[in-house]
Amino acid sequence: MHLFPGIRFATPWAFMVLLVIPALLLYRYRFARPGTMRFSSTSAAARAGGSFRTRFAWLPALLRVAAIVLLVVALARPQKGHEKVRDVTKGIAIEMVLDRSGSMGTEMDFLGVRMDRLGAVKKVFEEFLMGNDKTLKGRPNDLVGMVAFARYADTMAPLTLEHGALLRFLESVQVVKRQNEDGTSIGDAIALAAARLRTAEEELSKRASEEGEKEYEIKSKVMILLTDGQNNFGKRAPQEAAELARDWGIKIYAIGVGGREAVATMRTLFGDFKVPVGEGVDQKTLRTVAEITGGRFWLAENDEGLRDIYRQIDELERSEIESLRFVDYRELFVWFALAALALLLAEAALANTVFRRIP
Repeated sequence: MHLFPGIRFATPWAFMVLLVIPALLLYRYRFARPGTMRFSSTSAAARAGGSFRTRFAWLPALLRVAAIVLLVVALARPQKGHEKVRDVTKGIAIEMVLDRSGSMGTEMDFLGVRMDRLGAVKKVFEEFLMGNDKTLKGRPNDLVGMVAFARYADTMAPLTLEHGALLRFLESVQVVKRQNEDGTSIGDAIALAAARLRTAEEELSKRASEEGEKEYEIKSKVMILLTDGQNNFGKRAPQEAAELARDWGIKIYAIGVGGREAVATMRTLFGDFKVPVGEGVDQKTLRTVAEITGGRFWLAENDEGLRDIYRQIDELERSEIESLRFVDYRELFVWFALAALALLLAEAALANTVFRRIP
């Protein structure tokens, strides 16, 4: 019940008690015994005039009535409300899965500069993450983590909103140099990234249930897989890992980097020559992996194609910020109860001192 701006009464039925007060006053006025004096004449008292006690004899009764009114107000539980706004971010949890096998050292043109494929992928990923003031807006409200793989898959960075720290981890990702580390374990990388996404969601849910409120909610879980080769190592097949991701509600956006055949540039006295170093992108497997999870597959044969793919992903998956408005009420009844107690004490003190009646 709202009677005053910003004030409400949680138990307004308590005000019905106030209806009893006029009835009690009326009863006392009509049925109380009139006062009498054992003197033959009251003229002397009239000439003396009213004293302080006689003029304010009504004061204790007034204090008692005021105390009762305040107690009734306290019983009605007055509450003052303050509107609060809490932002709940519904973000995307993104695992970046990077191939760092030997074939990712194949050179390609990136904005007129020759660099290896992994370097180009890292540049575009940085633009996707932080924005480039042109077509990519950045992902400030998204949890982003990173898994890199060659023969083995490793977690390079946990899912985080601290994207500056993530870029430092990204800088450390390099093409493998040792033969015993080279290979392409796409299935294991997908399974590891899926596990990281699921764990993050469970931890956020647990934290929200313990604290009673949530400030961040995972709207959807996404994996961006970049590779230029074919699965040739690992315990899990890519399709099997994709089914696991699907069961956990994760979409995979698979990007094949380079052409159908992996090549390396060999510099000689007679010029630069492209030499085949692998079988190239396994488009069929990547397309199947994406379709299993409800994602998409793209083939990026150059730098502009890679950037365009990231632009499409950027448009497909966007986070939201929802403002929750609620009113936080503060109890005020204690102040009315204390005021009523003070008035009752004052009434008792006056009734037993200044306004004391002697039978």
